[in-house]
Amino acid sequence: MIAPARIAAYDTVLAVNAGKSDLPAALHRARQPLNDDRDRALAGEIAAGTLRWQGASDHVIAAFAARPTAKLDREILAILRISIFQLLHLDRVPASAVVDDAVELARRAGKKSAAGFVNALLRRVSRERATLPLPAAPAIDVLSITLSHPRWLAERWLNRHGEEAAVAWARFNNQPAPLTLRVNTLKATRDELIASLAGAGVTAEPAKYAGDALIVTGGNPLLTPLAHTGAFVVQDEASQLVGDFVGASPGERIFDACASPGGKTTQMAAATAGSGSIVAADVRDKRIALLRRTVQESGATNVHLVQANARVAAMVPGSFDAVLLDAPCSGLGTIRRDPDIRWRRGERDLPSLAEAQSQMLAELTQLVRPGGRLIYSTCSSEPEENEEVVAGFLAGDQDFVRRAPVRFETGPLRHLLESDGSLRTLPFRHGLEAFYAASLVRR
Repeated sequence: MIAPARIAAYDTVLAVNAGKSDLPAALHRARQPLNDDRDRALAGEIAAGTLRWQGASDHVIAAFAARPTAKLDREILAILRISIFQLLHLDRVPASAVVDDAVELARRAGKKSAAGFVNALLRRVSRERATLPLPAAPAIDVLSITLSHPRWLAERWLNRHGEEAAVAWARFNNQPAPLTLRVNTLKATRDELIASLAGAGVTAEPAKYAGDALIVTGGNPLLTPLAHTGAFVVQDEASQLVGDFVGASPGERIFDACASPGGKTTQMAAATAGSGSIVAADVRDKRIALLRRTVQESGATNVHLVQANARVAAMVPGSFDAVLLDAPCSGLGTIRRDPDIRWRRGERDLPSLAEAQSQMLAELTQLVRPGGRLIYSTCSSEPEENEEVVAGFLAGDQDFVRRAPVRFETGPLRHLLESDGSLRTLPFRHGLEAFYAASLVRR
């Protein structure tokens, strides 16, 4: 009998590789039949790890099969990928069990004639794991093959940051990300939440940069009674820094243009201590439903939801002290947390994304009062979506100037700022996902 977790991981990887789904959605569907939390965790670990190391696995498969992976049936390729990840990266899983399940998966997928091929290739990988044909040089091959990143992206990082930084970035992306929480200060202090989590069998420690961030070091808070009480929000530390960068203050009126799932919305609500108002907008029904649930759980009473497109937001001109555009982007800065993004995105995607981002930014200017600020942010690593969008905007709109929040310029987080005052976090420099933000103040 095939281990249920491996079936779920196979179904997940197959769906993602076919372009039918992203990893979170595919994994959610595949884990529905699994009742055991250990099986659910293992399925997620195998699926994410397989996608993380897909480039290296494919290189080995092509070498041992003596044919390009494109020549293999997609079902067989998915089986080989999940199995090689387990053989090379999950020491607690017996190799014989991995190979036996792979052979049975091939038969289950209707590929009985390929069972012998699968068996032979995986047994060879297991035998030769210490001498696999993975390059140690040049740097571009190390990044794109051995460290499993798209070649086009690896070339960009090498050109901008050099070999040492690019390799460190790739290694960062290939490590599972810790679970990071943001303390909801409307309900508890950081120390109070740490104590409450400890009482539920979960250990957590303060993060390095964001003041309300906790890194979970043991246990799973999502499986405790504290989950969905609003005591915390699952939110990446770099994302929390962007929320801080807005500089929300009590009494302010703030517009959050692309607000779902609501992490930054509720972060700003907490920063305003429930005074003033935050208008949070998103477009699709499912995203509005998710945003509403996050806001309700947080206990924030000054957040008002609007179902609207950020590019055609029908608001009173000049009515907001601050407008946050956390723009839809490639997500290439979050590869550690979303390993499938490296394969789902391509260089060709960047121009159209940047064009849409520029249009949204330009259209939201009308909402900012004189002296107010427009904050543009992404979770992208690439300049087309970041500094180039901002530079283009400033070149065409003389009413705005770039100005970082005072608490960032003068406080302990000033080293996170670029020379132009923009916020940028980088894996090889800060140990955080690659996020970007610029604060633009209306004259």
